[in-house]
Amino acid sequence: MLEKFLLYSPILIIFACSLDKDIIEYPHDFPPPQIEPERNPSTKAGIELGKQLFFDPLLSKNNNISCSSCHRPELFFTDGVELSNAGNSKTLLKRHAPALFNLAWSEFFFWDGGANDLESQAFQPLTHGDEMANDLNVLVKKLVEDPKYLTRFENAFGIDSISSAYVVRALAQFQRTIISSNSKYDQVMNNQNGFSEIEKKGFEIFKKECAICHTPPLFTDNGFHNNGLDSAYSWEEDGIYLGRFRISHNEEDIGKFKTPSLRNVALTAPYMHDGRLSILNDVIDHYRKGIKYSETLDKHLVKENGNFIDITDMEKEALLSFLKTLTDQEFVKHYTLN
Repeated sequence: MLEKFLLYSPILIIFACSLDKDIIEYPHDFPPPQIEPERNPSTKAGIELGKQLFFDPLLSKNNNISCSSCHRPELFFTDGVELSNAGNSKTLLKRHAPALFNLAWSEFFFWDGGANDLESQAFQPLTHGDEMANDLNVLVKKLVEDPKYLTRFENAFGIDSISSAYVVRALAQFQRTIISSNSKYDQVMNNQNGFSEIEKKGFEIFKKECAICHTPPLFTDNGFHNNGLDSAYSWEEDGIYLGRFRISHNEEDIGKFKTPSLRNVALTAPYMHDGRLSILNDVIDHYRKGIKYSETLDKHLVKENGNFIDITDMEKEALLSFLKTLTDQEFVKHYTLN
């Protein structure tokens, strides 16, 4: 007999059967998620363990920061600052902390796609000197010395010893359950709500000008694009602007960064891979009049007048109104209360 239980968001239900094979019920109008690695099928115990690890500062070198220090639930698992210095070294990071939700649909992770799954992604923040700065052997030793973790790892994975591989597997299982899919937009698409006239106009503008990269229903194409933030000169001057090229070593990828989802975009400022744009209004104005040309500029941004979104101020207000319908209020309410 199936047993239902609720994990975090009221819209996310996980079913556990007697064989302990837990299945996440994904939104019916989303595309199929990425297939979980065979080595790490999700289970109730694994998800619960991953949730505890995510919020536990024990994962950091000095036991003072957790994953949630830079990925705060009330901010859709981002941190609300341009570049975080909450890590071990207190040094400003070179990338803006991305919001964490709907990760089950991602094929690549980090702004340059430097990891191919959630399991391998977790090793970077755990060990990087400017983030959690942990030695994996030391981390395992700390977990082994905590009686509750020995039991929970055994329950989750059927193992009698802990290793770093199982730490990242648990974290990945939890992160795959962070799903945002109940915005006003979703309610409209499911005939449970309706757009105002200005939101409706904004949606039409969005479909014409933005949807090619921010494709519904995920509002990302999970691809990499050069959106005209910088010139080729600045990339040559500072390697952090090389983007996807750092991974692919293909010159056509210089300045390309992963397309973020626009879900909850009204509440996840600042914006871009380095957080340089403070408010949503600035983002739209960048596409209206701030694009810088370079050889790898996305072809959809190459316009005769130098702009991408050729809209009036009134149309910009309509677009902003639509983007606010992508906020998942139930998600925000739940994580704020917890």
